[in-house]
Amino acid sequence: MASMDDVELRETVESILGQGIRMLDVEKKTTFKSEEVLLINGVAVPLVGADGDIIRQALLSGQVPPSDVLNSLLISAGIWRHPVRLQTELTVKQTTLNRDAITVSRNGRVVDERLKETKEEDLLRKTSTEVWRAVAGPDSTTDKRNLFQPDPRASSIPPEPTPPTPKEEDEKSAEEIPIVQFPSDVDTADEETTSPSPTPSIFGTVASELTPKDGSSRKSLPQTPKSPGSMGIEGSSTSSSSSETVDDSGSEPDNSLVFQDNNLVSGPLDALLQHLVPTAEYYPDRTYIFAFLLSSRLYIKPHALLAQVVRLCMLQQNLADQKLTKEKLGRFCPHMVQLLSEWMETFPYDFRDERVMQHVRQLTQRCVALDPSLRRDVSQMLHNLLHRLTALEKYEEFLEKINTEASAALIDTLNVCDVTEVCSSPLTLSQQLTHIELERLSFIGPEEFVQAFAKENPNVETSFKDMKKTRNLESYIQWFNRLSYFVATQVCSNVKKKQRIKVIEYWIEVARECFNIGNFNSLMAIIAGLNMSPVSRLKKTWHKVQSAKFSILEHQMDPSSNFSSYRSTLKAAMWRSAGAKDERQRIVVPFFSLLVKDLYFLNEGCANRLPNGHINFEKFWQLAKQVTEFMTWKQVTCPFEKHPKVIHYLQTGTILSENGIALSSFDCEPPENSNEKERFKALKLAAIHA
Repeated sequence: MASMDDVELRETVESILGQGIRMLDVEKKTTFKSEEVLLINGVAVPLVGADGDIIRQALLSGQVPPSDVLNSLLISAGIWRHPVRLQTELTVKQTTLNRDAITVSRNGRVVDERLKETKEEDLLRKTSTEVWRAVAGPDSTTDKRNLFQPDPRASSIPPEPTPPTPKEEDEKSAEEIPIVQFPSDVDTADEETTSPSPTPSIFGTVASELTPKDGSSRKSLPQTPKSPGSMGIEGSSTSSSSSETVDDSGSEPDNSLVFQDNNLVSGPLDALLQHLVPTAEYYPDRTYIFAFLLSSRLYIKPHALLAQVVRLCMLQQNLADQKLTKEKLGRFCPHMVQLLSEWMETFPYDFRDERVMQHVRQLTQRCVALDPSLRRDVSQMLHNLLHRLTALEKYEEFLEKINTEASAALIDTLNVCDVTEVCSSPLTLSQQLTHIELERLSFIGPEEFVQAFAKENPNVETSFKDMKKTRNLESYIQWFNRLSYFVATQVCSNVKKKQRIKVIEYWIEVARECFNIGNFNSLMAIIAGLNMSPVSRLKKTWHKVQSAKFSILEHQMDPSSNFSSYRSTLKAAMWRSAGAKDERQRIVVPFFSLLVKDLYFLNEGCANRLPNGHINFEKFWQLAKQVTEFMTWKQVTCPFEKHPKVIHYLQTGTILSENGIALSSFDCEPPENSNEKERFKALKLAAIHA
């Protein structure tokens, strides 16, 4: 007897299929599906894929899953959408402690001792706040390290200066003069049509086109095509494609540039190098070229850097292919010649190394073979380089000659010619000093600042050690010291008080004229010379000097508060120079020792590499900003009439040694206390034994 279920089933089948239709067999299947989920705040998140396996294994073993995997899971599930506020603070503190000891003695017996200490603290604090917001969930091609991006709109401290909007960028004229000026370009007509990247500010603003449209803080290199691979900076095999290539471990290499508020702030050395190499459609911005070439020598020597540029060009453009044509390369060859031209224009001393020139010949010969129209540009580029290096060699020979003459004039006698007999006009003398300053400035290469920092670090093998050395920076500092000793010699070599008064007032007037011109280096050297102990101790002489002008000048160059008065005056001179039409108002000769000191503390106060191993390019921008100001100052041509006789005398005239100046000072005014008497006695004994 059929059960009730069978009867109901038969009736159901007949109602569906029709009368007389019999169902011979019925098969019933039940399927069970199990799913492992992680319950987070009431939301079930499936544990699937590689991330799910990692989390499952970690939970089963009682360990905490990796944070990046959890973050990826939270974002893909749509749970983590709240912004994360990140605040960074940089503090640089500089403390200067001055101690003045005063000892009062009577008849050889100390009756009073006093010690005065002054402490100056300079504190530089920079704070920035960023809001990082989640992006779309990662897919199979997304690097899990790049899950967050900064929100520039949420920054509490606006960038300085504010980056221009895309509309403002489009309205910029192609003829706009960049901050780093180059007297002659190899191919200036191409800048309008072939350089897609706009001109960023050297203050750190990077072209807005370099930032991804979706606002991501990382960007793959636009000029790097897909390639099987290339040799990295250190000689190891690395990927030349920043986003498509995957390493042996199956994860993507971190070969992308990092931006913050549209500013390039960091990146791996390989990525920064690839950003330098042009292609047919891409040419790097000139301010980026300057900043990278200036500071990259902290990590890689110029000849090794150019070798990497050549290698990337050969791989990316397939230059070894003999069937390659000009049409296939497009604008690559003109772009490459332009890059070499700008390198030679700004850093010509790099090309004193034969290893660098070998790569130049290799690359230019291939470019000319592919595009014969570039032969003239290459010839002109090499001619300009030869002209600069020849001028440098002549200048070095000139320095060696005058240093030899000056060394012969370093004596301990009083056979000193009065400067007022050579040049009676303080204005004329200040102008001749400016001639000397600007000439010596013009031969200082911007890379010499970085090389000076690097050579102090014994752990860094820098290009300074194995290339032909330039000593223009050191020679300039020696000139400052010579001028100070020259002033002190001129004062102390006059036995008659009336003549000493005349000479001191003469140099005060020269210093005032230097201040009016904007020649602060000579001004400070003169002040230093007049403040030397053998000169400042001449109280009877100074009592008769009209020193009101000198007090004003001393106040302007007062070292307290980190030379705050001088820095304000320097800014005013820079503003005057920036808008000046008269060549005389364009002159700015900075107090050079302070400039070197600022660059030194900038280099020491900022790390070269970030914790993730990236190059700190924000530091590159700051170094480039200050060195660019120096580059602008040194390009000014001195407009004053030149008096070779006066200039030669200032650079080779007799100066007394430190002991000679002290002895001459005691001859002018005898020692007044026991300390001076003992000093005078020791100097005389030393002179006898010498």
